[in-house]
Amino acid sequence: MTKEDWTGRTLELEVGPVAHGGHCVSRAEGRVVFVRHALPGEQVLAEVTEDNGGSFCRADAVRVVKPIPERVEAPCPLAAPGLCGGCDWQHATPKFQRELKGRVVAEQLQRLAGIEREVTVEEMPGGALGWRSRVRLVADGDGRAGLRAHHSHRVVPIDDCLITVPGTLDEVLARKWRPGAEMEVTSDGDQKVHVRELSTVRGKVRARQLKGGNAMQHAVGRDWRMDAHGFWQVHPAAAETLAGLVAEWAEAPKGGRAWDLYAGVGLFASVLAEQVGPEGEVLAIESGRRAVTDGEAALTDLPQVRWRNGRVEQELRTAVRPVDVVVLDPPRKGAGKAVVEAIVEGAPDRIVYVACDPAALARDIATFAEHGYALADLRAFDTFPMTHHVECVALLQ
Repeated sequence: MTKEDWTGRTLELEVGPVAHGGHCVSRAEGRVVFVRHALPGEQVLAEVTEDNGGSFCRADAVRVVKPIPERVEAPCPLAAPGLCGGCDWQHATPKFQRELKGRVVAEQLQRLAGIEREVTVEEMPGGALGWRSRVRLVADGDGRAGLRAHHSHRVVPIDDCLITVPGTLDEVLARKWRPGAEMEVTSDGDQKVHVRELSTVRGKVRARQLKGGNAMQHAVGRDWRMDAHGFWQVHPAAAETLAGLVAEWAEAPKGGRAWDLYAGVGLFASVLAEQVGPEGEVLAIESGRRAVTDGEAALTDLPQVRWRNGRVEQELRTAVRPVDVVVLDPPRKGAGKAVVEAIVEGAPDRIVYVACDPAALARDIATFAEHGYALADLRAFDTFPMTHHVECVALLQ
């Protein structure tokens, strides 16, 4: 028997705990409802926005019947049901946002790795607005630049983005674009703006640089000249913060051997190189050819850093073992079993894992535990205020 499609139906919900992904968990008539624009403990009226007929559906809180004290008015009028999907928690105080993210990290650790641990998400300098240094926009049918609605390809035109570094989007938002065009905009460490347009031709993405292209970033006492649209931490204070913690926890010995996996342009490799000194060795592995080129140029004074361009799981097959310390900063999906097992074969004393997704981190921690590595410490940082994203650093021994 086909289940009734609840899409468009309004439900009265008692809002339950926060869940990974920027929503809370509620229940109605035996089904789970993932509800956005609500907070735990509230009573809301929610409109179902997505129902695929399974055990759960998705909804937006369209009216708050009974708010909790941590609710505030969203600073951006587009952070509302049916509008921009870029922010998840503008309706909560910044302090409560961090508390919610801490609960999510703790829940993922418990559920996926069997680790009971309270997690405090630390505030970053600069406040909850004006921090985002990289944005991807898309043009609607009228050529106006905007952001996509949540779980949708629909474009919501914008006049500004309050979480973005002020002034970054002015030129892009002032002009019309080819409908469907995507624009990547980056504000670098010198507050210079870089813009490129992306288009898909015969299934291949092509990029056309419209402004800038070579960015300058600054961290750990170094200047990093790099591709403006290559990987760098989005929050202006994140690179320095994370590199400082990596330095503290890595403790790479003088003359020792270290691996920097998913190395980008070598931010963490530079820290490890200073620790092992000229007699040591740092193997930096990065799949992006341009990132390796930029990293080699930035670290010419550190010949102990040796670069490999390729996939981590492949390049580690011929890496010299044993290794004293491993630092890894994988993409959102995590490192995965193959990489974890390759790291374990190197028998490092310490592993410092930088993660932008708590679920992926917890899964990988569980795999490390199967090989005798335990979570010794963990810190979390609110490097993406107003969104559900959080950056974690874990120390495994």
